[in-house]
Amino acid sequence: MASAGHHGDLRAEVPLTSAHPGLVLLALAMGGFAIGTTEFATMSLLPYFARGLGIDEPTAGHVISAYALGVVVGAPVIAVLAARVARRTLLIGLMTIFAAANVASAFSPSYGWMLAFRFMSGLPHGAYFGVAALVAASLVPPQRRAQAVARTMLGLTVATIIGVPMANWIGQVLGWRWGFGVVGLLALLTVLLVWIFAPKDRPHPDASPLRELGALKRRQVWLTLGIGAIGFGGMFAVYTYVASTLMEVTQVSPAVVPVVLAVFGAGMTVGTLVSAWAADRALMPTVAIVLLWSAGSLALYPFAAGNIWLVSVVVFMIGCGGGLGTPLQARLMDVAEDAQTLAAALNHSAFNAANALGPWLGGMAIAAGWGWTSTGWVGVVLALCGLVVWAVALLDDRATASRASESSRLAEAACAGD
Repeated sequence: MASAGHHGDLRAEVPLTSAHPGLVLLALAMGGFAIGTTEFATMSLLPYFARGLGIDEPTAGHVISAYALGVVVGAPVIAVLAARVARRTLLIGLMTIFAAANVASAFSPSYGWMLAFRFMSGLPHGAYFGVAALVAASLVPPQRRAQAVARTMLGLTVATIIGVPMANWIGQVLGWRWGFGVVGLLALLTVLLVWIFAPKDRPHPDASPLRELGALKRRQVWLTLGIGAIGFGGMFAVYTYVASTLMEVTQVSPAVVPVVLAVFGAGMTVGTLVSAWAADRALMPTVAIVLLWSAGSLALYPFAAGNIWLVSVVVFMIGCGGGLGTPLQARLMDVAEDAQTLAAALNHSAFNAANALGPWLGGMAIAAGWGWTSTGWVGVVLALCGLVVWAVALLDDRATASRASESSRLAEAACAGD
């Protein structure tokens, strides 16, 4: 199998056997589908489980926050503690925990238990995507790794088109508990597929928690995470309030909302595929282009909100900005050197930070009386701030390369003098 990347040892494990790469990517994407379904469907099931657990909807919203907190905490902790675990074994373990936590969520007897089980459900999220991305990249030549990573992420984007409406429909027809139960079954299917198709491997002999923590010493890792944590916030600022905006400003019936959300998911899918293709050709320029695209799309949102056809087109364009994740994942593979697992997992912690930052700032703008469409302008600011972090990362990278080149030149000159 080809090397997974350009710098350092991008595979902390040594592969022993491998099925067809397409089948491996399908297995990994199924996990993304299960995770994406529960992450986004919980929002649409909120009124039902709030009623079922005897709590009001604002209180029920804490259940979504508990999941996000689980992602932020679980990604780095699991990546560090599981440094010596083979990737195939780790993927199976993570999906087993995810399945159990979602089934437990379906049987939650009270709000307190629901909070605990949703936190547990979030723990494997970031580590799963991080490890899955590294496995995917190890299956293909370096010039195709971003596209391989994108295919694992497609499960998440397809979930916003198919999985979320499916879980919502099941929740309405059979009850909200089945909405979580189905996700548990999808996770068990992932366990089976990964067990059958994922390449068997053994941990790298030098793998250790301390080596993984080495990623935190690198400026470029933090800058790359900063691009995602800030730049991605703009998309979430709009997505969180798009249903309310459609009903209050566009004045469509509630039945139209899921269709527009599916359009957003379609945009995210297209954006993921296109940005991955571009990232394999010009990585850092692709990140900048996606951020500029996001800023432009988000700026159109306030002007398009009054017309269902125009706003649907703009929502599709905003969804395309979701393609930022794959280039940043590939960038982390370049800059993390021998701390691949932690850096890859932290990428998803960064996006969940964006998922907290964007809605919070968007909510502040709405509460200040600036209207539902003000979330678009909040998004523009966040996307442009992400671009500023990108510029800092680029300048820092060039300065480091320049110093390394100068050191090499001086060393050569000294050798020539001897």
